[in-house]
Amino acid sequence: MAILVTGGAGYIGSVATELLLAAGERVVVLDNLSRGHRAAVEPGAEFIAGDTRDRAVLQSLFRRHEIDTIMHFAAFALVGESVEHPALYFENNVNGTHTLLNAAVEAGVKRVIFSSTCATYGFPDRVPLTEDLPTRPINPYGLSKRMVEEILEWYAKAYDFRYVALRYFNACGATEAHGEDHEPETHLIPNIFRAVTGEGGPLKVFGDDYATPDGTCIRDYVHVTDLIDAHIRSVRYLREGGMSDYFNLGTETGNSVLEVIRAVERVTGGAVPYAFAARRPGDADRLVASSAKARDVLGWQPLKRDIEVVVNDAWRWHQAHPAGYGG
Repeated sequence: MAILVTGGAGYIGSVATELLLAAGERVVVLDNLSRGHRAAVEPGAEFIAGDTRDRAVLQSLFRRHEIDTIMHFAAFALVGESVEHPALYFENNVNGTHTLLNAAVEAGVKRVIFSSTCATYGFPDRVPLTEDLPTRPINPYGLSKRMVEEILEWYAKAYDFRYVALRYFNACGATEAHGEDHEPETHLIPNIFRAVTGEGGPLKVFGDDYATPDGTCIRDYVHVTDLIDAHIRSVRYLREGGMSDYFNLGTETGNSVLEVIRAVERVTGGAVPYAFAARRPGDADRLVASSAKARDVLGWQPLKRDIEVVVNDAWRWHQAHPAGYGG
């Protein structure tokens, strides 16, 4: 039996593959390499170059491999791009998952772990966010993830499989082998690294008048290895008969943009050049998870909660791979 990791050449999927192999699982990676990196795929996994929208590739994969569980990471995840090109997001994220699930049902796969997002909530009624809050996504990216969650709900009722949807907050950090290499890069910590090393000019900090102690947005930064620990626990949960469910994944604390900048300065020893810019539409003052449900049901605890630990891991990978996977 093997676990299929879609998007296993990407940031989170590559860490998932690494940690699954370390846990003794057999892993098959499916990735079309449109935004991932072949060098990010762990050597111990079988790699298949293919798209989740290609039914023939999926049918061949499921015939050749006895898949126990699917971990589905393959998706586009840039909010701004989703607003400019919504068709791209509904085609890739929604239609790709629909095609994948149809092939999985046909092959008799009974378990799915879905990489979802806190963007399904939109502007929350309260913070910290709990899973019982209404889902009101405000961009096509968040909507595409919520649409997949609804497909999973109906498919699970009709086709006798179970799923766990994990709603991430801000994924960050790295292992020694795998880190962030995106183009364009939209995540805060890698962009601060570019500023402190002089690669990208001064960092733009969007807004200094939020209702937070220092005026900058507060977000919940969760280490990628903690995220994958929750995925592995979710596999165990479903194998042991757990029912389909949703779980938020975050640290329950949160850090402001300026706090992250100061953490980078402490870790790197350099001064981060930055300049304030206008707010971006849709940015909330504070987005922090309640992870009580994941703690109670999955036994999950984020171990790397300190932002300086997160930054240190990411910085170590950045120093070892200054050109990303290309160098």
